[in-house]
Amino acid sequence: MAKLMKMHGIKAHGRYRKPRYRYTRPSLVTPNRLCQEFTTAGPDRVWVTDITYIATSEGWLYLAVVIDLYSRRVVGWAMSSTMTTDLVLTALLGAVWRRRPKQKVVIHSDQGSQFNSDAWFRFCRDHNIKGSMSRRGNCYDNAVAESFFSSLKKERIRNKVYLTKEQARADIFDYIEVFYNRKRRHSKLGLMSPADYEQATVSI
Repeated sequence: MAKLMKMHGIKAHGRYRKPRYRYTRPSLVTPNRLCQEFTTAGPDRVWVTDITYIATSEGWLYLAVVIDLYSRRVVGWAMSSTMTTDLVLTALLGAVWRRRPKQKVVIHSDQGSQFNSDAWFRFCRDHNIKGSMSRRGNCYDNAVAESFFSSLKKERIRNKVYLTKEQARADIFDYIEVFYNRKRRHSKLGLMSPADYEQATVSI
């Protein structure tokens, strides 16, 4: 088989390896304040955040999101070719800039090194945000973020081949801002989209 492939100039297309996430030692200063309680009484009281990866022909593209537990709305997001603290800080900054919360917000994450960095802790302190972290290796503690990534991959990314990172960025932007936040219905929200749910339930 190898000889025939070589004769006809055929090369096997290798699959990308799943990127390895780096964890630090369990946090000594950030407890699990959420404790799998995924319902809140109002917007901008509890946010959850996480990172996922998207394969492209140019390599991995990393996506960080910040989701409001009240409406399941993606209130901040960022994409980058590297999985650094800057990625998660950009997503969190977007959430702060967009929502401008008037009270302290709890932000829940896993124990990834990005969320255990000095820059992350300083940003949270300076913007009236209180940290919360999952138990190490327990995906159920951050189930809402995991559910969003599962929906993204099933409903938009599955069976797609992104030739470039820019192509992936554009498609993911469309999924989050055009479809998910404004049109996708959630059983948890009475079959309303996050935007419609907020409009119907939040007094201005």
